[in-house]
Amino acid sequence: MTLSPVTRFAPSPTGYLHLGHVVSALHARKTAGPSGRFLMRIEDIDTTRCTPALTEALREDLQWLGLWPVEPVLQQSRHMGAYASVLDHLRQRGLLYPCFCTRSDIAAAASGQRAPDGSAPYPGTCRTRALNTGALESGRAPTWRLDMQRALNEIHGVPSWYEAGHGRIAGRADEFGDIVLGRRDTGVSYHLCVTHDDALQGVTCITRGQDLYAATSIHRVIQTLMKWPEPEYRHHALILDESGKKLSKRDGAEGVRALRAMGWPAKDVLAHPLVVKALADS
Repeated sequence: MTLSPVTRFAPSPTGYLHLGHVVSALHARKTAGPSGRFLMRIEDIDTTRCTPALTEALREDLQWLGLWPVEPVLQQSRHMGAYASVLDHLRQRGLLYPCFCTRSDIAAAASGQRAPDGSAPYPGTCRTRALNTGALESGRAPTWRLDMQRALNEIHGVPSWYEAGHGRIAGRADEFGDIVLGRRDTGVSYHLCVTHDDALQGVTCITRGQDLYAATSIHRVIQTLMKWPEPEYRHHALILDESGKKLSKRDGAEGVRALRAMGWPAKDVLAHPLVVKALADS
């Protein structure tokens, strides 16, 4: 890692901030240190679930906690054209193909197999472009998948990554099948946007939760294909609820805003026992 690291905290405003976000932000800020840069990115490409009201609530809570950075904040919904350009570039290189399969189609074709992140790997059912011509002409919107094997052939194998404290980690991108880079609903996928923005913002060390550890294999493929810089990675421990599941906005996990309403001062939220434990376990 460079002497002056650049880190980022990249929340998605689909709900209120919770303690897991606090852990991620503190990790990023600590890793940047006094000589580095701590950046922020609002990942709001899902315009149905990410609302202006939730984005404003996110900003208010982070400012209250003292975690809002002084540098400009990148908001993904304002950069959709840039992501579309990357998709077009990969299409022109023959690395993407349209797919019209449903989730049930994919699950059936996977026959119980699982990718490293637990998802059903896509077996390439729609890879033969001729089969998709009629659907494209009819105006039916496809997803756009990366031809993984062709991509790996182009970059001469599965790329590894550097995990702080562990050295080089062997990638497993070949076990994911053909991943989606262009979604039907938002037009682009998380994998494409996050790698594009890390390169754009000059992030040198990516700190994030263990739940995204497996996705690093995919991100290294995209970075290598696009000749974007390779960052260092640090995956930290997650805060778990009483059932052993990670805190989730979708499940209504207790948030920072709720603690504020109960009278907690910001310094006590930052020193919450769950936050302290997660930081210590990383």
